[in-house]
Amino acid sequence: MTLPEEHSKEVQSTYVCYRTGTPIQIDGSLEENAWRKAPKSPRFVEVVSGGPALYDTRAAMLWDDQYLYVGFWVEEPFVQANLTERDAIIFAENDVEVFIDGIDAYYELEINARNTIYEVFFIWKDAYQRKGVFDVPEFDVYAPNVYTFGGNHDRSVAHFWRGSHPRGARWAFPGWDMPGLKTAVEIDGKINDPTNVDRGWTVEIAIPWSGMQWLAGKRALPPREGDEWRFQFARYEKLASTDHHLGWTWDPVGSTDNHYPERFTTVKFSQESVD
Repeated sequence: MTLPEEHSKEVQSTYVCYRTGTPIQIDGSLEENAWRKAPKSPRFVEVVSGGPALYDTRAAMLWDDQYLYVGFWVEEPFVQANLTERDAIIFAENDVEVFIDGIDAYYELEINARNTIYEVFFIWKDAYQRKGVFDVPEFDVYAPNVYTFGGNHDRSVAHFWRGSHPRGARWAFPGWDMPGLKTAVEIDGKINDPTNVDRGWTVEIAIPWSGMQWLAGKRALPPREGDEWRFQFARYEKLASTDHHLGWTWDPVGSTDNHYPERFTTVKFSQESVD
């Protein structure tokens, strides 16, 4: 598949995700010994250019036989979040995001500082066939809360309906929930208090392997030594008193449309334990 010129950059980085032999308590603190030993990402960069980001953001991963774990460290001098309804448009505020590529489908998770989550499961339309693997009641395209989506560019004149990705549109299922998902947030400061200078917030996520069957394809769950998946780790920051959002990611995407799985960070799973 040939990507548009704006996406034709060098191959993204590869992160080695190690096992943890100690159960992780999902409380948002990231103070466990396993998190201290897990390799952290570089400081996130601007999503399009790869230039420096205003605030520091890092991520790390761990795994065991039950869960894939993701942690975020978010520098934030004024922690803000107001949305509390599940699947509200979290990216309208400040958030962190995880995308998981399933080759013919992908999953998006967003979390704000109130631990409000937003989830969508996407299936590429060219992969959705009658009597195919995705033609099941769980992904009923006739359900009322199902949409077509062409990426962040699907309403621009040049890319109307299909978006700018070569595969075109995809089915979007915003009502789909990852079974067994666990998330937690810890704030180092005072949320929604502009008189207080905060240090930031941390996010802890546990995604059960048993819930990732639609993303695995022929890959093993849990993964085998050396298995590779693609993930995007992102943060979106709404500038105070404006409608302008800044996007920061582990690896740059090269476009304002971050729905490009080919540009996600490669994660290689290792059986080696951090503890």
